[in-house]
Amino acid sequence: MTFLLRSGALVLLLAAFAPLTGCSGPPKEGSFVAPMKTDPGRAGDAATSDEYIIGAGDQLSVFVYRNPDLSEGGVAVRPDGRISTPLIEDITAAGKKPKELARELEQKLAKFIQDPNVTVIVRSFVGPPDRQVRVIGEATDPIAIPNRDHMTLLDVMIATKGLTKYASGNRAVIVRVDPDGKRRSINVRLSDLIKDGDISQNLEMVPGDTLIIPQSWF
Repeated sequence: MTFLLRSGALVLLLAAFAPLTGCSGPPKEGSFVAPMKTDPGRAGDAATSDEYIIGAGDQLSVFVYRNPDLSEGGVAVRPDGRISTPLIEDITAAGKKPKELARELEQKLAKFIQDPNVTVIVRSFVGPPDRQVRVIGEATDPIAIPNRDHMTLLDVMIATKGLTKYASGNRAVIVRVDPDGKRRSINVRLSDLIKDGDISQNLEMVPGDTLIIPQSWF
């Protein structure tokens, strides 16, 4: 009798777990399927990597809805990273996204007007130093260029208007700081790229790169 009771309990227990262990085919309509795990960092990086960061030298427009007297069409980000707008003498802009700066301006303007609505538009771009590509040495126009996605060495040379007649293009070096903070040098043959069309030298630039073009020895 005891054996029959235990056998009956075992049958009921197996019947209860059967729906959980016996589903080897595709899920039926209305059933729950656990989502696949993904790399938590990639989605966030993809969403934020393209958001512009304001830098010293940028030109901004600050628009305050229904308050033209408080709006400014040309606000320069000073070398100290700050800007000045009506009613707000100094506020740090460099290192912030335009929407972040707009929210801070709204908080400060709330002392003077009711429910301020601010929009910040970047009119000309320089960007923070760690997102620039710098060119020094024997370029026709040595400058710092705001980095953009997939910018190449050829793009940089077009922006700097090429090499001077004294340049030793094939001894040029890209100085790059890796994510771990280590500095390394990459030799590039600019003359072969520009004059001979050697596309193998058309490297993709990385924000923070410095291109050094030395002078010819003779």
